[in-house]
Amino acid sequence: MAVRHADDHIHLVATLARQDGRHPRIRGDIPRMHTAARAFETAWNLTPMSPLDRTARRAPVTGEREKAARRGLTESARESLQRTVREAAARATNDADFLTRLRDAGVRVREHHDENGALDGYAVALPGDRADHDSRPVWFSGRTLAYDLSLPRIRDRFHPVVAPADLARAHTRIREAATLLARAGRAEGAGDVAALGDLLVVAAATSPTVVRDQVRAAAAAFEQASRTPGTRTLHGTARAHFKASARALEHAPRAARGGGAPAVLTLLIALVEAVEAATAWHRAQHHDAQTRAAAQAAALLREAATLTGTPPPTRNSRPSRTVPRTVRVTPAAGRGPAGSPPGAGVPARPRADPGAGPAPGPRSSR
Repeated sequence: MAVRHADDHIHLVATLARQDGRHPRIRGDIPRMHTAARAFETAWNLTPMSPLDRTARRAPVTGEREKAARRGLTESARESLQRTVREAAARATNDADFLTRLRDAGVRVREHHDENGALDGYAVALPGDRADHDSRPVWFSGRTLAYDLSLPRIRDRFHPVVAPADLARAHTRIREAATLLARAGRAEGAGDVAALGDLLVVAAATSPTVVRDQVRAAAAAFEQASRTPGTRTLHGTARAHFKASARALEHAPRAARGGGAPAVLTLLIALVEAVEAATAWHRAQHHDAQTRAAAQAAALLREAATLTGTPPPTRNSRPSRTVPRTVRVTPAAGRGPAGSPPGAGVPARPRADPGAGPAPGPRSSR
């Protein structure tokens, strides 16, 4: 029954009561409603809305928010566990390392094993978070926290530990990966942006205090951009570069993680370049929600760069060797547009004017 009409939408009311006393099946009704809406949009030439792709962040329900408020907490148990599990997943190298990192972070962990004793799932809970009027902890499975925090998805992140590397090497790999991501096909790009999301989480955890909050906010904003609907491949070169950069940051000596303002600015500019490439890739794939999330993350990284004392480059500033490159993205089933030469889509960078002074940020090592 229609109860209200507006210029751009209509309100409907439906009842779950039947005359014969039976109850309708409503499980999975929201995805079915979205499917019906897409059909109406096509049939009546309506403006299409964003499709339901199951990548949105799972927000706490009203009861979880109210419980957090009663306990004097700034965030719900679900939100706290999402952040903790995501950071552990981004930094872990195997199942045991992942579970150890969770326990070291003060999280209760419940493992689930199959009939052969192999780990096939996990659940987490915050100490002190119990069901109302009950002593049972409130457990969240990984899949309940987020689409990409199930155990199989977390295992996709695992990568052999690489030798420690400094920020300059990570910077080079990130920029190379950004160029590759700009020309990635649909499946390969999906794996690339997932690895970039993990890299941002690690960068936030290892960043100097002065920029840590902004980089952490950027990682949180990029979270949905790291998840894409459909299939993905886990063997792309850009993904390998992003994973290697994350390991380099994770295993670099703690004293080298700060590196002074120039080194931090170098890393942030490389991350901006990678996130902007991800934004362009999502836009080419018509991932509206992911495009907005990636653009927000890029803005937060630029804000972090200003805190180093050197303003970050903008799209309107004079080109230099640290300005993120303009990328052209063409959606394709395979890698890159058909028939493109190896360097297509990435214009050569002009040389800086010798009389204009040094460009911001460190010089290339080549």
